[in-house]
Amino acid sequence: MGSAADKAKGLANEAIGNVKQGVGKMTGSEKLEAEGKVQELKGEGQQAVGKAKDAVKKAANL
Repeated sequence: MGSAADKAKGLANEAIGNVKQGVGKMTGSEKLEAEGKVQELKGEGQQAVGKAKDAVKKAANL
């Protein structure tokens, strides 16, 4: 998977995670809130992978 795809999936997972957290808070569902936090963190990790891939590409082109 390319760096752009990693970053895009990361953004999507963060957004979905944030929505789940909000719905969980509104409905009092601790389970949904926790699932949202996990998904948000997964998204942050995916974005970090994408940024790392970009950095490696830039370093290889020097």
